[in-house]
Amino acid sequence: MTRVWDIPVHDPTRVRDVRVATEEAGARAGLDAHRTAVAALVATELATNLLKHAGGGRLVIDLVERPGAGPHGPAVQLVALDHGPGIRDVTTAMLDGYTTSEASLGAGLGTCLRIAGEFDLYSTPRGTVSVARIGQGTGPEKTAPAGRAGGINVPLGRAEHSGDAWSCVVSGSRLTLLLADGLGHGAKAAQASGAAVDELHRVGHLSAPEILRQMHPALRHTRGAAVAVAQLDTDTGELAFSGVGNIGARLHTAGSWAHLVSHPGIVGAQFPATVPVRRSPWGPESLLVLHSDGLPSRWVPPNEPHLLTHDPAVVAATILRDASSAASPVRDDTCVAVLASDHPGRHL
Repeated sequence: MTRVWDIPVHDPTRVRDVRVATEEAGARAGLDAHRTAVAALVATELATNLLKHAGGGRLVIDLVERPGAGPHGPAVQLVALDHGPGIRDVTTAMLDGYTTSEASLGAGLGTCLRIAGEFDLYSTPRGTVSVARIGQGTGPEKTAPAGRAGGINVPLGRAEHSGDAWSCVVSGSRLTLLLADGLGHGAKAAQASGAAVDELHRVGHLSAPEILRQMHPALRHTRGAAVAVAQLDTDTGELAFSGVGNIGARLHTAGSWAHLVSHPGIVGAQFPATVPVRRSPWGPESLLVLHSDGLPSRWVPPNEPHLLTHDPAVVAATILRDASSAASPVRDDTCVAVLASDHPGRHL
């Protein structure tokens, strides 16, 4: 099941909570003592920055698998989100050892960039999103040949387990991204979405519709799930999308956004007779967003071209943060996953 730690950071006691949660995540990921300590240090720096320079925020911790990362297992992913003043000068703030007494972000970010396996952030006057991943390997993880995938997963009410899940696998020139939303929420929903992820790793070499067909019997022992599969083939420059159930999908290409529609049904319970597949050309600036129905249906895609070049998890977390509203509280687990072209570099 997908274990997630969603920790609000609005007072100093929460910095310790963040550190303890990160140490637990490191143990679950199989990190050794040194890499777990590195993850805890990065988490402490991010939480401290939220308090000192953003007026508070939240830190979401979970485990993510990285295609092409080798035998090291999952990485601990740390996502810091805030609605603070933003970073005035990102380049200066990222210098190792940089500190400031002014009301702007910066302290410790250079350390995060230096010691995390992967680190990226995006900052505007509306706030900052930072993403760090720490795996057992000491360098940046290898990227998949087909592109980049990333996401954020937040359980309802800060529960331990999310009923949503996302994952991706690589087979030859194809990268396959999956997002599953187990019916309801809690442990039984997490069991359903987890079964979908397990099956993806077994049948990820198949076409998108066939993956869904194979998942249906695998999920019969669960309460079922809405599942969407997006498959990018770099040999053909084509994206294939198939979905069953209420998974949202939007494709950005040639400067505009388009909806990709899933077919009604429930994988594991009410599977349709046919599974349509939508094929779309994929270019260097293309980007796909998948999301569960925890995200408001009328969310507005970002109109910020520079954001779309960042780490996919940064894009996903920014979408989740900006779609949230105190007037419209979330009533379900929320997962956002992003598939992007393979832009080199760390995009700071």
